[in-house]
Amino acid sequence: MMPFGTDSNLDLAQMLFDLGGVQFGSFDLPGTAGKSPVYINPRVLISEPRVLRRIGRLINAAIASDRARVRPHLASFAAVAGVPMGGLHIATAYALESDTPLVFLHRQDDDDGVGRVEGSITPGQTVLVMDDLMTGGRSILAAARRIEAAGMRVRDAIVLIDREQGGVERLKERGYNVRPILGLNTMLTFYHSNQLIDDATFERCVAYLADFRKHRDTDTLGSN
Repeated sequence: MMPFGTDSNLDLAQMLFDLGGVQFGSFDLPGTAGKSPVYINPRVLISEPRVLRRIGRLINAAIASDRARVRPHLASFAAVAGVPMGGLHIATAYALESDTPLVFLHRQDDDDGVGRVEGSITPGQTVLVMDDLMTGGRSILAAARRIEAAGMRVRDAIVLIDREQGGVERLKERGYNVRPILGLNTMLTFYHSNQLIDDATFERCVAYLADFRKHRDTDTLGSN
């Protein structure tokens, strides 16, 4: 799937790299088999207010561009919610930029293990879910189901960075449309073409993603 929006998405890749949010080596990722040669930590973005504001503008521009289409990809929505905790600052940045109401999802630490949903909740209204990073889609699915349990609807989600390890396809099977702002393959190509990573690192990461797609279990959601 092509990245959602066209307003200098690669600026995000550069900013994330500069802030140390992209690491290369050998990493264990929850819910995935084998060692990943690349680790993405988008939470470093909150250390730079200017970057967070940029993200809010980037997402707002992408949504505005989509709404101008004859057939928009996203359904109309009345509020936005961030997947706790990584998606919360992304959703907040967008809410402030666009004056969109924010629905707050607590971590699932209540006595019933479900977690509270707070904000101006109107039964039947549609909520757009946001997250900072997606691997298999499990966190987005859990957030969507909690919002629906509170009486609202979820049709779409926007993820800042998609590791392109089956999340989009798996969530589509469950009735949710996910639009990534930036995909990992695009990021890797950008880093390689700008000599930020060498040939061996680039080839190892691309081979890892290709092998993961080949062997992924489409019936089981991975992490994030």
